[in-house]
Amino acid sequence: MLKQQLNLKLSQKLSPQQIQLMKLIQLPTQAFEQRIAQEMEENPALEGGKEEKDEYDDPYDDGYDDNYDDGTEVIETDINVDDYLSDDETPSYKLSANNYSADDEDKQTPYASGTSFNQHLIQQLNTYRLDEEAEEIARFLVGSVDESGYIRRTVSDIVDDLAFTQNVYTSEERVEKVLKVVQELDPAGVGARNLQECLLIQLHRKEANPDIELATRIIEESFDHFTKKHYKKLLQKYDISEEQLRDAIQEVEHLNPKPGGTYSGNTRMVEHVVPDFAIRIVDGELELTLNGRNAPELHVSREYTDMLKGYKESRDKSKSQKDAVLFIKQKLDAAKWFIDAIKQRQQTLYVTMNAIMHHQQEYFLTGDERKLKPMILKDIADKIDMDVSTVSRVANSKYVDTPYGTKLVKEFFSESMTNDQGEEVSTREIKKILEMTIADEDKRKPLTDDKLAKILKEKGYPIARRTVAKYREQLDLPVARLRKEI
Repeated sequence: MLKQQLNLKLSQKLSPQQIQLMKLIQLPTQAFEQRIAQEMEENPALEGGKEEKDEYDDPYDDGYDDNYDDGTEVIETDINVDDYLSDDETPSYKLSANNYSADDEDKQTPYASGTSFNQHLIQQLNTYRLDEEAEEIARFLVGSVDESGYIRRTVSDIVDDLAFTQNVYTSEERVEKVLKVVQELDPAGVGARNLQECLLIQLHRKEANPDIELATRIIEESFDHFTKKHYKKLLQKYDISEEQLRDAIQEVEHLNPKPGGTYSGNTRMVEHVVPDFAIRIVDGELELTLNGRNAPELHVSREYTDMLKGYKESRDKSKSQKDAVLFIKQKLDAAKWFIDAIKQRQQTLYVTMNAIMHHQQEYFLTGDERKLKPMILKDIADKIDMDVSTVSRVANSKYVDTPYGTKLVKEFFSESMTNDQGEEVSTREIKKILEMTIADEDKRKPLTDDKLAKILKEKGYPIARRTVAKYREQLDLPVARLRKEI
């Protein structure tokens, strides 16, 4: 049976403009600049730089109006052109200030150029005399070298790929023989299939001496004992003194585990971090500034506003003129919204970072990570009366230049725990103390997680062994056995 009934429902939905604003807030400085460039390319009504003053007319402002059309209403035929024309005598750029020099505008990030790592290897390969088949195999092997300098595939897989992709039918023995040629290329260790082979290639190239010979034997015969630091077993097996073993280990430690990573001509893309904020200490007080590149000069196109003037002054308004004005109206709406969104973005970034700076004032004044207070997203969201998701967008992708280095804003957030005095302390503080304790330990007898837990408890931080293990892993510190030195 069909029924009709009326239901009242209250729901919240984000408008397209709000979604776009959230995306703008999330963008770091460089991506934000690209977004502006894209918007200016797509919207001819939006222009950058300072608006010039004409001799015959008063200058316009940036077109910003608190009551501008958000683009969601139905466009009517009769358009109130006055809403898009400004009579302000003072241009907006005279009412604003920038904290960066005009010289900054012309700065460009240079692109990397030069020879790639694989091209560098091919150039060396050309100096070898190889028959046609061997040269094809060698080039294929060089093409299989990753950015660390390794070939991460088995010889049998390479043989199959040569047959399927290069129409070269060969044997594993032949590929192994050509691989030895590739492994003679520079930097030493390139073309290795694993760390053990990489270290051995480098050791074989060194001038022979007792320490090199012992190191080679250890890597060849006892690589598992060496990586697990079973030094007692190595001392017994090779009947050597601790000093001899120490010298051999030092030879291995001087080798390069990633030969491809140090190639100076490597043209991998490098991410340049541009700080979005800067915090300075001036007369004992903290001073926060927003990167000037986040406050671009934008205004509505003069040409478009002149078009609207012409439409307003014309007596006979044809259909084509009205269609043109509808198009202009849409572009002006988009330009005004974008300019307003950028202002809101600036305000949001500054207010959020300012609240974080004051919450962690002791840290920013001293640089001591043990002074970091417990702080979660909700703490800042409540202070600035914004949503947690907005604070998260600022924290996850923004960097701040401090007197102690450039840091990701997210790093200042941490959970809290209660110490033996009932005070709430940051988990970052505990991690810093754990890191310092491990740094000061006797490396001949490193502290186990149980002992570390006892030491922290004595210092007033009662945490379990498994928590110590978790924090140690987050600090990228190995277990006690792997921290051992002789």
